[in-house]
Amino acid sequence: MIENENIPIPVEYQDICPIPDKDFQTAMTILVQEPGFQNIVSMALPNYKYSELKHVLLSINSKHEFQVKVMKPFMEGLMAKTGTTLTTSGNENLDGEVPYTFVTNHRDIVLDSAQLSYLLIKGGRDACQIAIGNNLLIYDWITKLVRMNKSFIVKRNLGRIQTLTAAVQLSGYMHFAVEQKRASLWIAQREGRCKDSNDRTQESLVKMLAYGNRDKSFIESLKELNIAPISISYEYDPNDYLKAKEFLCKSKNPNWRKAPEDDLISMKTGIIGHKGEVHYAFTPCINTELDNIPEGLDKFLEVDRVCAIIDHAIHQNYKIFKTNYIAHDILFDDKHFADKYTQEEREAFEQYLSSQIDKTEGLKLSEADRFYMYNKMLQMYSNPLSNYLEATK
Repeated sequence: MIENENIPIPVEYQDICPIPDKDFQTAMTILVQEPGFQNIVSMALPNYKYSELKHVLLSINSKHEFQVKVMKPFMEGLMAKTGTTLTTSGNENLDGEVPYTFVTNHRDIVLDSAQLSYLLIKGGRDACQIAIGNNLLIYDWITKLVRMNKSFIVKRNLGRIQTLTAAVQLSGYMHFAVEQKRASLWIAQREGRCKDSNDRTQESLVKMLAYGNRDKSFIESLKELNIAPISISYEYDPNDYLKAKEFLCKSKNPNWRKAPEDDLISMKTGIIGHKGEVHYAFTPCINTELDNIPEGLDKFLEVDRVCAIIDHAIHQNYKIFKTNYIAHDILFDDKHFADKYTQEEREAFEQYLSSQIDKTEGLKLSEADRFYMYNKMLQMYSNPLSNYLEATK
C-alpha cells in the first residue's frame, strides 16, 4: 500500500510534513548543490563519482522512488560493508492494507527508522514516515534531506505554551497522515535514545498521540492511529562507549550538555559501526488491548496503562543475544546464564568493552572513569534481558 499523494496537506501542517512529491524535483535540484550534502554522500559512497550520483538523484520524481532507488540499495550496501545481519519476526502481524503508527524502542539516531523503512519496502509495503526532532536539523540542507526522505518534524526545546501548541500540531498531522493519506508512521517511544537500554514509553508521548482528535475519548483517539509496537534488538551497539561517555560527563557535571557535533558523531558511528545482528520484532496493533482498558478510569491511570501495554510488547519480544547474557552475568557477578555462552566468548566480550572505552576522545580517563563506563555499558547490554525476563515470567 502506497500512501495517497493526491491528498493536499492542510496549511497548518506544511512546516512539519514531508516535502510533497510535486515539489520533490525542485528540492532535489537545490539539495545536490549543497557542499554539506556532497560531502556526506561522498563519505557514505566513496566508490562512486558524485557527478554520476547527482545524475541519478536528479532523475527521481517522488519520495517513494527515492526510497526504492537510493535508500534501499544504500542500506543493502551499508549492511554488507558493516557485516550487519537484519532479521525480523512477527511479520504476520502486519495487514498490508492497514497504515500503522509504529512505536519502537530507540537505539540508533538514524538507523532505527532507516532499517524499518528498508524492511517495509523489502516486504512490499511503502516506507514509513519518520518522526525526527528539530534538534538534529542543525543545517538547512539536513532539514531538506530528511523531509525528502519522508520525515516529519518534531519541534523541541520550546517554552511551555509553545510545547503544547507544537504537540497538538504534531498529533493532528499524525492523525491526518494515518487516516487520510493512509501513511504508516514511525516514532520512538520516548524523546531521544534510551541510553541505558532500560526502555520505557514516555507518558507525554502517549498524551500527545491522543491530541489529534479531541472530539473522541482518549482511548478512541489513540485507536485511530493503529499503534503497533516494534521491539528492536542490537547484538552490538556501536555507540555504547559514546553513551557511557555521556553518563560519565553528566556524573561529573550535572549541567553538562552535548554539543550539536556530538549528535553528528553519534550518527556517523551508528551508521558505519559494527552491529552484528539487528532484529525487528513486529507485534500486533494494540487496539484490542486498548478496548480492554476499563471506561471511566482516571486519565493518569489510562496513560499509565497504555504505556505498560507498549512496554510489555517491546520487552517480551526482544531477541536476546549472547552479549546480553554475558553482560548480565558479569554485572550481577554470577553464572546464571553460563550455559548460553563459552568462556572464550565471555573473555572476548570483556575485551570488546575495554576496546570500546579506548575509543573515547576528549577526556583523560582515570581507572575509576573506565570502571564507571564499563559498568554503564554492562547495564546497556543487560537491561534488555532483565526486562525480557520480567515480561515473560
